[in-house]
Amino acid sequence: MSTYLVTGGAGYVGGVVAAHLLAAGHRVTVLDDLSTGFAEGVPAGADFVEGRVQEAGKYLDPSYDGVLHFAACSQVGESVNHPEKYWRNNVGGTLELLRAMRDAEVRTLVFSSTAAVYGEPETTPITEDARTAPGNPYGASKLAVDHMITGECAAHGLAAVSLRYFNVAGAHASPAGQYGERHDPESHLIPLVLQVARGRREAISVYGSDYPTPDGTCVRDYIHVDDLAEAHLLALTAAERGEHLICNLGNGNGFSVREVVETARRVTGHPIPETEAPRRAGDPAVLVASAERARDRLGWRPSRTDLAAIIADAWSFARCGGAEEEVSR
Repeated sequence: MSTYLVTGGAGYVGGVVAAHLLAAGHRVTVLDDLSTGFAEGVPAGADFVEGRVQEAGKYLDPSYDGVLHFAACSQVGESVNHPEKYWRNNVGGTLELLRAMRDAEVRTLVFSSTAAVYGEPETTPITEDARTAPGNPYGASKLAVDHMITGECAAHGLAAVSLRYFNVAGAHASPAGQYGERHDPESHLIPLVLQVARGRREAISVYGSDYPTPDGTCVRDYIHVDDLAEAHLLALTAAERGEHLICNLGNGNGFSVREVVETARRVTGHPIPETEAPRRAGDPAVLVASAERARDRLGWRPSRTDLAAIIADAWSFARCGGAEEEVSR
């Protein structure tokens, strides 16, 4: 049994990863300031500390075997309007976390990174050695953290793995409850589509129908949140002192916006009206991952790759009342 600190563990991905750690028999402390997460998203059995990632030094000590770092601001549009918030929280917060880990002699880190570091890809599927050119401050802040971690590994012997997610979706179900997406505001396609199915939104906006794709809409790589969580547990054992390993996480297959909407119609039995809207600046036509490195280095293979099943899990979570559009804080 090991002991881990999970920063941002009251959020969607962090909470599911914490649940997987507990199921594997580990001890878990969640550190989250609840600015975007929810206390009820912390899985039963985890210790919970309400606080900012900059305060990790108050709680870390040598009894911890590692840190899984999810605490970050993650709204692309907000990052464009308020980049200073993203440099302060994502970059500054991680800098303080790395210092706290050095002081406490905690030498293993798994970092929640993003495919947004690649920007508009030159080729697909995207490999980890592809050119990085983030198109917004959110992606730039995550890339900056990756550079910081590389330096930390080289200078101080940190064992670190950065996992660059593509589109995370679905929900986790266990005897302790269900955990799924409920961002406020919501910006991800599948939960937005399901809001339409639930009558919380009149129609889903399709941003651009003239992309060079089979049906003219953007294509994205969707990965089930449980597959994603399993990669984090594998990364903890794969991390090696002095090395910063970077792995993409995705299915290696893409689904267009219209394929997602049509699949959601079949899963939910609702018509889900759609409206066409202009392209959004910075939206690449296709984002699909090569996850060969994760397979080779982590021994990870996604097993929940069926789009209908992914949406069905998210739909089950939405109908149970976990994904309310308006959340009182």
